[in-house]
Amino acid sequence: MDVRNEIGSGMCSLGIEFGSTRIKAILIGSDKSPIASGAHDWENRNENGIWTYTIDDIKEGLRSCYSSLKKDVEEKYGIRLTRLKALGISAMMHGYMAFDADGKLLTPFRTWRNTITEAESKELTELFSYPVPQRWSISHYLKEIKDGAEYLPKLDKIMTLAAYVHFLLTGKNVIGIGDASGMFPIDTASDSYDPKALGLFNKKYNGPKPVEKLLPQVLLAGENAGYLTKEGALLLDPDGELEAGCPLCPPEGDAGTGMVATNAILPRTGNVSAGTSAFAMVVLEHPLSRPYSELDLVTTPDGKLVAMAHTNNCTGSYDAWFSLFREVLEAMGVEVKKGKFYDTLLNLALKADPDCGGLLSYNYISGEPITGLNDGCPMNVRTADSRFNLPNFIRCELYTAVAAMRTGLDILFDKEHAALDVMNGHGGYFKTAEVGQRMMAAALKTPIRVLSTAGEGGAWGIAILADYLSSDKTLPEYLDGDVFGSAESITVEPTAEDLAGFDSFYKAYINGLEIEKAAVDNYKRV
Repeated sequence: MDVRNEIGSGMCSLGIEFGSTRIKAILIGSDKSPIASGAHDWENRNENGIWTYTIDDIKEGLRSCYSSLKKDVEEKYGIRLTRLKALGISAMMHGYMAFDADGKLLTPFRTWRNTITEAESKELTELFSYPVPQRWSISHYLKEIKDGAEYLPKLDKIMTLAAYVHFLLTGKNVIGIGDASGMFPIDTASDSYDPKALGLFNKKYNGPKPVEKLLPQVLLAGENAGYLTKEGALLLDPDGELEAGCPLCPPEGDAGTGMVATNAILPRTGNVSAGTSAFAMVVLEHPLSRPYSELDLVTTPDGKLVAMAHTNNCTGSYDAWFSLFREVLEAMGVEVKKGKFYDTLLNLALKADPDCGGLLSYNYISGEPITGLNDGCPMNVRTADSRFNLPNFIRCELYTAVAAMRTGLDILFDKEHAALDVMNGHGGYFKTAEVGQRMMAAALKTPIRVLSTAGEGGAWGIAILADYLSSDKTLPEYLDGDVFGSAESITVEPTAEDLAGFDSFYKAYINGLEIEKAAVDNYKRV
């Protein structure tokens, strides 16, 4: 592959994903592998009790990320990036962005992290006989109706973050079916919003217009979702070098791009994404027998039903501890590169007691609805005779990062008897070889496979979906034949010792939730 020629000829596809802590861009060539990347670090903030980013954060982050990609292209290949074959936008799923007809944001953007819609979530789940989590756009919209939000008469459209950025670039109010499944229940037979649920909502609640008039149009992977406008091209590249006109694929959520990046879109396949938040997804062979509050129902980018166990918290707690440990080293005048520092500490978990020596931890930086908490309070607990050492502490932090997710999967496998051949892992939790896979395999009681491409994550996944626009194959055929045909992977099986160790920790974790609840209640009263 002549990369330089492909870039100059506009034969490369670009994917940009808005993650919780980083916006990442991946440019791929004709062999579907990454050839350049860019990134922009950002962080949500809690303002007046709402986890949010501003519109300026979004636009400036988009520009900065693309600028970083352009610089990488020029440094690697000595050529300016001016043309694209295709483009795709992805972002963290769920949340609520409300706009008027002129595109003005009417209330602060609410991310997936907000847990302020418990009553609405339960009400809608009962109304639809379908699980509707607090994170979903429709839960937030119902809260605004019930609260009598002053802006409602002006409300013209509700979007996710991915749909909004796509709208900025194309002027098209559309959304991929996977991301749409985090807004409102989906009917997989019609590949759109469930008409029965729409009717029930409109009949019971008095919104400014029928809810289907507020939601973006649903599209499947491979369908054209518009073209990059001149205004969109200038938003990405204020230098004016990027040509308008390239097609865009439907904007997707990070769940859908994770499925693509791990080739987990057929029944009996699954993937687990573990980073700032965590979610494990299994593509179902048949619908669930009833709704469960611990499980979401979403879809693959091509419309297959997926059960998802989602947790708001994952690596954030141990990242904070590792930051503290680095401060100790810096105070002593010791400098260690971040990658080596993380690898060294995380590998200590392999030397720990399988049950963490009796240590217990809760990583709840924010609320965790899957275990019944709308607010969080990170905490570590130990008894006087616990084996309190660094390896056990690290293993405990890795266990607690995924323990809440186990509660949803227990239901899926034990009560619904869902079948799964292998779970594909991706995300920061798996960056250190073997460690994350062993801990996750013990937690989920299943083999964990990490593909050689998994480290590229969702930005690569949405770049693949953008490239798929020019294919006449089904998405599974395209992924199997064009993308993953020669991909290497490493699979880690759970050991009997690790399984017993995690089960011991997990029993203490479930029993100790009352401690976490008491801490949250007392913290709120301070």
